[in-house]
Amino acid sequence: MTTTQLDVKQISEAVTAASEPFRNLLEQMHRVIIGQEDLLNKMLVGLLSNGHILIEGVPGLAKTTAVSSLAKGINAKFQRIQFTPDLLPADLIGTLIYKPQDGQFTVQKGPIFANFILADEINRAPAKVQSALLEAMQERQVTIGKDTFKLDEPFLVLATQNPIEQEGTYPLPEAQIDRFMLKLVVNYPTRDEERQILDRMANTTTNIDIDVAMQPADIATARKLVDDIYIDDKIKDYIVDLVQATRDPAAANIPIENLIQYGASPRATINLTIAAKAVAFLASRGFVTPQDVKTVAMDILRHRVIITYEAEAEEKTSENVVQTILDHVPVP
Repeated sequence: MTTTQLDVKQISEAVTAASEPFRNLLEQMHRVIIGQEDLLNKMLVGLLSNGHILIEGVPGLAKTTAVSSLAKGINAKFQRIQFTPDLLPADLIGTLIYKPQDGQFTVQKGPIFANFILADEINRAPAKVQSALLEAMQERQVTIGKDTFKLDEPFLVLATQNPIEQEGTYPLPEAQIDRFMLKLVVNYPTRDEERQILDRMANTTTNIDIDVAMQPADIATARKLVDDIYIDDKIKDYIVDLVQATRDPAAANIPIENLIQYGASPRATINLTIAAKAVAFLASRGFVTPQDVKTVAMDILRHRVIITYEAEAEEKTSENVVQTILDHVPVP
């Protein structure tokens, strides 16, 4: 047995033990959320990858409930912030309050000082508020007056967008959308799932408790293990080929160059690698497979590939383009 095989075997054993609390967490979340398997799994991928998530879906699909149940299962602090057109950056990060008794200013911290932030309908707030949030996401710190405050770990922002009712919204610029590691699209439940929802939730006193599956400190330990997961050079090349194909599809013999205006940034390459490792971790594996990459590729690329007007005229979406790339780039 080679050194690499021994290392992978040791990592796999450590991953199997460390991923058990995450499976328990998923089980606890499923006590409240019926279906939405992809949403819950990808939320854990974002958590393990230290990456923020943009969630798009119509109202009433349990987006808020999913985030709050995640926070409860980790015994972490959760804040829901409703974004509105009159929201100010100070409403988010906090401000300085003047105390006339001693003539001093004291810091009043805002709701951003939590482990899990649900930024509800982020596209309803003006650009200044969005940039204040995105600065906190990127730098993991907030400046109020002359003081800079580090945000607690884990710090995860889950922002929601409503695909309908676009009046009075401020769409996120592409540069800001690129800061989100994953963009998840939440769909309606199936008929069977909806029937289960009816049986479980259709009463006026539904209150399902969630048991704590882990502590916030466990996340940091798990992230170190995610970094140790083995990824073969062939899979690294596959990830680079996928991202390169979004910029120059003709070089990969994919006839869609007229549909792409801008391809994915190098941040997509980094995120795709880390997220694939997180998928392997949740599957109790110490190594990454090509399927792990494919599992998260759509969520990492769909908001980073900007399509042309010609693509829109042909009623093609960025998802169609990404799927075509996934279908054509050779899998190792």
